[in-house]
Amino acid sequence: MSAAAKVPVAILISGRGSNMGALIAASLKADFPARIVAVISDKPDALGLEHARGFGIHAVAIPRPDFPGKAEHEAAVIAAIEASGAQIVALAGYMRLLSRDFVKRYSGKMINIHPSLLPAFPGLATHERALAAGCRVHGCTVHFVTEGMDEGPIIEQEAVRIARDDTPETLAARVLEAEHRIYPEALALLARGGVRMSGDGRAIFSD
Repeated sequence: MSAAAKVPVAILISGRGSNMGALIAASLKADFPARIVAVISDKPDALGLEHARGFGIHAVAIPRPDFPGKAEHEAAVIAAIEASGAQIVALAGYMRLLSRDFVKRYSGKMINIHPSLLPAFPGLATHERALAAGCRVHGCTVHFVTEGMDEGPIIEQEAVRIARDDTPETLAARVLEAEHRIYPEALALLARGGVRMSGDGRAIFSD
């Protein structure tokens, strides 16, 4: 598949960009249907920026303190996404709740990965909460981004068995390995038209 035939994707990060790295690695494969054209961070010291630049990907920081409010900051992020030509937006550890207008703008074209088997444990501290609840299975989810936090239609999931001696750290490490597997799979599915979000908020699969 030629680079021109691949769907352009922008990734939003706030830190090291571990899942960003998995998406970049997948995108370098000749048969992967998406290419990463931009990495955008709301933090200037995000380690993922230099990692992306190492692959020749345009990577830019748009720090929140540089703007008077959320609307102005999001407008700058949108401008960067549009300038890149991206048709899909992938959140990879972007630690910022997005506004209704931002989410609507990219409805059906924006995805996120979350470290739990949604709808269980939306939000933060998912590994600690899974252990505290006595769960025997945990995992991760890729979903479309909607206005509700971690409530969008599910595209892909992978379960991770919880060991009796697991700590939040050991569990998080295994879940992260699963995240690195399913996020590229979900992005590829969306890029080739194998899944879409319906008007009533469901994931519709065609392959």
